[in-house]
Amino acid sequence: MGEEQAFDVVVLGAGPAGYAAALYGASAGLKVGIVERDRVGGTCLQRGCVPAKEYLETAAVYRNIRSSSEFGITTGEPGLDFAVSQKRKQSVVDKLTSGLSGLMKSRGIVTFLGDGVYQGNGRITVSTGETLVGDKVIISTGSRPRSIPGFEVDGRYVLTSDEVLLLEELPKTVAIVGGGVIGCEFASLMADLGSKVTIVEALPRLLPGVDQDLVDVMVRSFKKRGIGIRTGVGVTGHSPNGEGTTLTLADGSSLAVDQIIVAIGRRPNSEAIFGDKASVVVSDRGFVNVDVNYETSEPGVYAIGDLIDTAQLAHVGFAEGVAVIKTILGEGSLPVDYSRVPWCIYTHPEIAFAGLTEEQARDRGYDPVVKKDPLGGNSRARIIGEVDGFVKVVADRNTHQILGVHIVGPWATELLSPGYLAVNWEASAEELAQFIQPHPTLSEAFGETVFALTGRSLHVG
Repeated sequence: MGEEQAFDVVVLGAGPAGYAAALYGASAGLKVGIVERDRVGGTCLQRGCVPAKEYLETAAVYRNIRSSSEFGITTGEPGLDFAVSQKRKQSVVDKLTSGLSGLMKSRGIVTFLGDGVYQGNGRITVSTGETLVGDKVIISTGSRPRSIPGFEVDGRYVLTSDEVLLLEELPKTVAIVGGGVIGCEFASLMADLGSKVTIVEALPRLLPGVDQDLVDVMVRSFKKRGIGIRTGVGVTGHSPNGEGTTLTLADGSSLAVDQIIVAIGRRPNSEAIFGDKASVVVSDRGFVNVDVNYETSEPGVYAIGDLIDTAQLAHVGFAEGVAVIKTILGEGSLPVDYSRVPWCIYTHPEIAFAGLTEEQARDRGYDPVVKKDPLGGNSRARIIGEVDGFVKVVADRNTHQILGVHIVGPWATELLSPGYLAVNWEASAEELAQFIQPHPTLSEAFGETVFALTGRSLHVG
């Protein structure tokens, strides 16, 4: 065993939660060491958010070229060389990885590449021989795709999001098992790029937990683009035949496809990261148990990100990392309010929301009032030719406090920020109505909707 190296904070896992904690701690003057088995950036940068969105942008460019005649631009039928898109994706990932590595180094963070194990008493051993000792320890080893018995991932017939992001060629036909965020995003981009897609979801609807009005707009768009949707039915197995495979559904029907993508969520990476002397408690579902300050059952040891049972979002991991460092510094920090975090779904059309739905507001004792501004009356939406969607704002009828903002349509993920701020600052409709929205913009839709909640309006009924 190598010589022990001491740090104020040792972080195990350099995904969004872990590297955010490291960067924030180092900027506060803490001596930080971080252990990562792969490349810094974790699933989000290497196999998740960033590469998937690069593919979605490829789909957007392809879609725009195909519809360019509406703007008087004549082109031939576009072709797709997905290997080139794959190469561009990897270039984006590599440049961001290099930039993150350089930033961490510039702040004095020491990175150790190898498999780390928390041994207890503040010690982490690395497979390359080093032993790190931290006054405080943060565990953030992330998650990996969940699997289904009978659907062993082989990279040929059965894939998860990891394997999809390595494809050099898209399948002509594909079944996506799982109608959550990951499944819907892959369905959207693959259909836009020419694959015949069918989503199979065991639950009665796609995107459970998302406002049904938003989901309805997305489903209409999916159906117009030829995406098949089978809800309320599970899968029982598949039978490869050399050319492809036949998926068998629980209702007895079957579906012949080139490939199957399993997108049923992610599970925490909590196996093989704790030694015998570690006293960190892990739940039956594999999540590390933490208190409101993200401290585990072992004092001085914290867990954040996908390793704990909170929203599996990179930006939530960022916030949890900052919160832990503030606690370590003795500054005090409010835990993340998970009912108010921003959610972004990068399908076409995009979906974004923060705060409560009308039903959730009612369940919490509010008397909600709702206003919606369809994008059909928005000048910018008409100009860019994307009018399917709306902004929906939920407020308390008595105080006019903004409780939730829900958006579906073009660039919804970029339009959410003022709504997120409104929800988290507990702003009222009257306060927000004082702010002037630039014209013509998509963001006017939020301003108009809030304005209507004051009882008087311009374009919103």
